[in-house]
Amino acid sequence: MAQTLRERTYLAGVLILGLTACLGYLGVELFFLDGGLGFPLDDSWIHLQFARNLSLGDGLTYNPGEPVAGSTAPLWTAVLSILFLLPGPVTVWVKLAGIAITAAAMHAVFVLGRELGLGPGLAAFATAMTALTGWILWAALSGMEIPLFMLLSLWGIILHLREQRQGSGGVWAFSVLALSALARPEGFLLVVLAGVDRLLNWERSGDGELKLSLGNWRSVLKGALVGLILVTPIAVLNWSFSGSVLPTTFGAKSGGLTRLLPDLRYLYEVMSVFLQAQPYMLFLSLGGALVLVERLGTKMSRGLLPGLWLVGLPLAYSLISPPGKFLVGNFGRYFYPLFPVLIVLGTLALARAARAMGSKVIAGRLGLPLRAIAMLLMIWPTISSATLGAGRYIQAVANIEDGDVKMAKWLGQRVDSRAVLAVNDVGALKYFLPNRVIDLAGIIHPQASLYIEEAKAAGRDWRTGVLRILEETQPDFLVIFPGWYPGLEQLNPGFVPRFELEIPNNIALGGDRIVVYSTPWTRYPLRP
Repeated sequence: MAQTLRERTYLAGVLILGLTACLGYLGVELFFLDGGLGFPLDDSWIHLQFARNLSLGDGLTYNPGEPVAGSTAPLWTAVLSILFLLPGPVTVWVKLAGIAITAAAMHAVFVLGRELGLGPGLAAFATAMTALTGWILWAALSGMEIPLFMLLSLWGIILHLREQRQGSGGVWAFSVLALSALARPEGFLLVVLAGVDRLLNWERSGDGELKLSLGNWRSVLKGALVGLILVTPIAVLNWSFSGSVLPTTFGAKSGGLTRLLPDLRYLYEVMSVFLQAQPYMLFLSLGGALVLVERLGTKMSRGLLPGLWLVGLPLAYSLISPPGKFLVGNFGRYFYPLFPVLIVLGTLALARAARAMGSKVIAGRLGLPLRAIAMLLMIWPTISSATLGAGRYIQAVANIEDGDVKMAKWLGQRVDSRAVLAVNDVGALKYFLPNRVIDLAGIIHPQASLYIEEAKAAGRDWRTGVLRILEETQPDFLVIFPGWYPGLEQLNPGFVPRFELEIPNNIALGGDRIVVYSTPWTRYPLRP
């Protein structure tokens, strides 16, 4: 679908707006870090460590020479590995790549809006609302895989809608959605939902009655085959490394299906993520989903995939979230890729409401002021949240710099490179140090999670599982948040605190204190 001059003008305007907002966040970061760059999560450094090893020809390893299925985003790892080949600090290129991919994703938001029947102005409005969402700006500069997954998932949905409209039964949508699963494992759910949506064929009889029949199952099988071909290499690698086709992160954070019915408390937690940044769009999106249902069996029908995705991801996560925990990711980041769909569906409901009200309501002398007031009311929560989000972003970056990064640099001056470190934040501590690390969180070393679960299943103190992995690996030092392992040093008097680092105003790390302990197996004492 060729874009008109009007569409290109709208699109250019909102992309410039989004770019300005990203640069505003980046300017705040440069100012408060005295010209330095950092990341709001330790996970960002995990991605960079995997990518650096890949760029050096060491494959998917974390500790060099030790293959591991720890990356949930192998496609993002591959993208980052290319950046290591460029001159200058890799952090600069990571920021620029995040901004560029986010800009491409905003273009996809505009195209999605047009594909669902929004006019150029409303499609641009939905794009601007997305581009100004604080969590989207956070993601653009985070060094995380969120923008890449957002871009691929949006284009997969767009291609699915086009193939639904054309009745072509093509497999391009499944191909792109399968690639999205290599950027975030949630993409597998999107593939399944696309298959379900394509299998549901809706027709209306002469009296308007909606009838359901089996759709193009052959195209679903072809799409599933193409998707399987794309993801099989990574699945095989994961299996060879860990005995599972899934990354070890899945077992460390979830462990599989934990309930048969959704946890309402979990769904409330997810809603709070959306409410904080897009309160109006959260509720309007339900109306947009109903518009999709209303169109079924008509010329405007495109299926239900956007609505299924918006509802299906929170429901799926609620079923695998461990009891007593809310598996939403730091700051709710697992759900940031849903913001574009939520906002486009909300705008679809707005368009329907405007048509229902009729032109008389906004006609005459009061028309322009009323539209301006309505627009201001709609965008104010977004702008307000994004402004506050800049402070939250820089605080998170400062936490990682004052915590994990500072600790890594302190150890770099005092610890022998041959010493083994057992840690529960494995990102910056490994990226900035040559030492071999043992991951007590179970992402890089899944045995840690396995031993803890075995201890719980046997009715023993779960900390005995931690002691078991420590006794097997015999690290020289523990570098942990004591709050994660309360009383661990009491179970083994050989754990002696040597250095403590406090993180002021912490919102990003697992505790306010990081402590270095020597162990009964310390072979290389700290240098003064």
